[in-house]
Amino acid sequence: MAKQMSRSSYEKLVLELDDLKINKRREVADRLKVARSYGDLSENAEYDEAKNEQAILEAKIAELQYTIDNAEIIEDSNISVDEIGMGSIIKIKKVGTDKIEKFTIVGTNHVDIKNGLISDESPIGKAAMKKKVGDIFIVEAPVGELRFEVIDISK
Repeated sequence: MAKQMSRSSYEKLVLELDDLKINKRREVADRLKVARSYGDLSENAEYDEAKNEQAILEAKIAELQYTIDNAEIIEDSNISVDEIGMGSIIKIKKVGTDKIEKFTIVGTNHVDIKNGLISDESPIGKAAMKKKVGDIFIVEAPVGELRFEVIDISK
């Protein structure tokens, strides 16, 4: 299934993948080479650790490659200001309060809660998708249902 993401998110993933393929693979290969030079591989903790690190690295590379290969890029010019979607910058207010929160909807690979970047798969992100200014949406939370009003949508 295609995963929607902004052009900048896509480009960050491509750079990360390149770094893993070029630099990290070389680092792991060097560690394996050094560990092999210690002799008997059956009792070589450094070798086992390097092989494990290699397996984790290759799994991460495969995951990133899959995400990139199946990405649906949402160009900035196509980000709607009429309804919330991937790449939207939203201002929402919890119903019954005056506190307005600002978030940008991003793909799961670029979540950064401290900087207001939330996933389209997070509880708020998922509930907000396709909503318009003035709409109220409900988020299921451990404390119960939270109701939010969409105050603004921008890009």
